[in-house]
Amino acid sequence: MFINFADLPLHQNLFLDYLYEFENTERFYKINFRDTEKYSDVFENIVSQERYHLAELKRIIFEQYNGKQLSKQTQRNIALLDEPNTIAVVTGQQLGILGGPLYTFYKIVTAIKLCSHLKEEFVEYKFVPVFWMEGDDHDFDEVRSIKIIDNGNLLKNINYEDGLDEETNRGSVANIKFNNNIYDLFNELSESLRDTEFKKDIIDQLKMYYQPGRSFHEAFSDLLFDLFDDAGLIIFNPTEPKVKKLLKPVFKKEIEDFREHSEDVVKTSAELEEYYHAQVKIKPINIFLQEDESRYLIEPVDEEFRLKGKRKKFSKDDLLRLLKEEPERFSPNVILRPICQDFLFPTGMYVAGPGEISYFAQVIPMYKEFNLQQPIVYPRSSVTILEAQHKSIIEKNNLKVTDFFTEEDALNEKIINLLSDINIEPIFDKSKKAANDIFEQLKKEIEEVDPTLIDPVEKTRERTIANLDNLFKKAKNARERQHETALRQIEKARSVIYPNNNLQERELSYIYFANKYGTDILKWIFDQILINKFEHQIIEL
Repeated sequence: MFINFADLPLHQNLFLDYLYEFENTERFYKINFRDTEKYSDVFENIVSQERYHLAELKRIIFEQYNGKQLSKQTQRNIALLDEPNTIAVVTGQQLGILGGPLYTFYKIVTAIKLCSHLKEEFVEYKFVPVFWMEGDDHDFDEVRSIKIIDNGNLLKNINYEDGLDEETNRGSVANIKFNNNIYDLFNELSESLRDTEFKKDIIDQLKMYYQPGRSFHEAFSDLLFDLFDDAGLIIFNPTEPKVKKLLKPVFKKEIEDFREHSEDVVKTSAELEEYYHAQVKIKPINIFLQEDESRYLIEPVDEEFRLKGKRKKFSKDDLLRLLKEEPERFSPNVILRPICQDFLFPTGMYVAGPGEISYFAQVIPMYKEFNLQQPIVYPRSSVTILEAQHKSIIEKNNLKVTDFFTEEDALNEKIINLLSDINIEPIFDKSKKAANDIFEQLKKEIEEVDPTLIDPVEKTRERTIANLDNLFKKAKNARERQHETALRQIEKARSVIYPNNNLQERELSYIYFANKYGTDILKWIFDQILINKFEHQIIEL
């Protein structure tokens, strides 16, 4: 089953038009991902671009896999990187603890399956899937928690607390090392998950990745490796010093030409605001600098530069000298990251979620500035897993899955109206209208007798309507008690189908499903996902 994204809440018009009315967005995106006839032109432009660093990039990636026994498919894909006519299909995500929300895996599945599809359609090219670990990001709150449905059927947020103040600038997330508090997270996870035959093995396996002294990028990389190495996924860590050395030309140009770059992006963002919404707030310079183990945005001040929130200043020569000597201290922001990615890799396709697709419209002018071919932005697969017991509840109550993608009160009201012999809302609406009409007529007639009585009449009307409202609430509560069992069942199903008034893929960790059905559930999901529908897919389990 597939649902048009326009029939789901919380999706921006820019994303919807990109999917279904591309002509409205063509001025921003240039390349229509549905126009497969244009793919060859894009691929040819990419492979014709000189990338003298690819052999070195390949060596770096093999070094990043030191100590791991790679599958033949992954070895082959890495080896292909510096060969002619190789196209990278790239996706990426922040290093969410224990794998983050489900959509991270859906991105990876889309990239892997897209490679297989493209190999059949464009036999003259070789396609390799790459996962860019966005470890330079410094937003600790976005990566330190997971959500599951606990043994009480409630959505539960489980956090890793590192013991530092919330305001602490921890620097790049990739380098943050876990302390003994990681055991507290696993204790809470174990207590919250229902007991199943798979629970102990899953938690023991996760503990192998997430241990005191290990970093976010080490743990996240190992998790993805065990889950997706057989499929040939190249897992890439861009935070390494050797990678930053390769990126020096990108950082150098941004420092030297930031005014021209910023002008183009600001112009595009202003045009976006006229029709849609600019996703990202534009900064004058798209580079962060690490200082004292913290990460700070570089800002221009007159003819100098400073770190945001710090007094320390640099001349342009100072920054360029620092870049030459210590490139590992530099990292891109959200606007420059795609440029770094597609400077390093021969990226033909970027697999993106709705938010990324929206902000990519602001990034595209940068490709011209850096003389790079922009990739085709391909929407990731979007999925809700519908378990058998929840499907049964839906059918039993004459509902549809789409009924769940709404506010809880609206869903409850619908189920009560379906189950009740009498729909009380129209009765009370009709009664209130009749009362208002009576008092309006009374005011007209009594005004001729004694105008001073108008105010008492109005107050009597207000009390009557208030009494009707109170009576309606009591009747509604009585009706809800009458259907309490059905409402509890609906609430239980909704907590999984649409948790926290959000799509399941954005809230739940894969651990919830793996604990119930085993880790092979990911292989089943992989087989079920379709990547060419561009609608929200309901997968029945």
